[in-house]
Amino acid sequence: MRIAKLACALGALVAVTPAQAAPSQDEQFWFLTLAQGSVKDDILYMLEVQPRFGGDGSNLNQILLRPAVGVKLNDRLSVYQGYAAVRSPRSSGADVTEDRSFQQINWSIGKVAGGALTSRTRLEQRWISTGDDTGWRARQMLRYALPLSNKPRRLAAIASVEAFVALNDTDWGARSGFDRVRSFAGLEVPLSGKSTVEFGYLNQYVDNRGRRDAMNHVMAINLMLRQ
Repeated sequence: MRIAKLACALGALVAVTPAQAAPSQDEQFWFLTLAQGSVKDDILYMLEVQPRFGGDGSNLNQILLRPAVGVKLNDRLSVYQGYAAVRSPRSSGADVTEDRSFQQINWSIGKVAGGALTSRTRLEQRWISTGDDTGWRARQMLRYALPLSNKPRRLAAIASVEAFVALNDTDWGARSGFDRVRSFAGLEVPLSGKSTVEFGYLNQYVDNRGRRDAMNHVMAINLMLRQ
């Protein structure tokens, strides 16, 4: 009798656990506009604006403004210091605002299997309106672009992955360790000059530490305006 009860309990646990463990799902739309180029000689600038829509694309979840200045160290390596202002609207109560300072290293690794492999490393210091602590977070992205023709200006298949790691705990909810990962696959289409537009599918998995994890299915469009 005890064995039968134990078997029933285990069966119920197996049936319930996957549903509880499954992340929440949301379909989103992110539109990024990034302007970048040279101010003078090896002094660089970058300005990024990105609204993000969630709730199946019907609600503005977040808007981000991110300027930065940098220095080109050589043809393959650049460093930046920047600031990001982030606002997350709330249907009830005050919006959540965030200020970030960040340091960034862009590295053109080189050619791999006919495509270009690049790296972006970013260290962030974060201040959020719901707490007083400074959150430190490291981000590492790898991006691969494979040209689909031999033309100088050509369509390219692109893929990237970016891992986020929180480096400390904060009173506004950050917990040290793995934070999230973003994976992207799509196409890069040449525009006039050096500018391009990228579009494709981005998957974001968020580890919510003790709460239900989240998975976002994002249609992403990135307008890259290069000087």
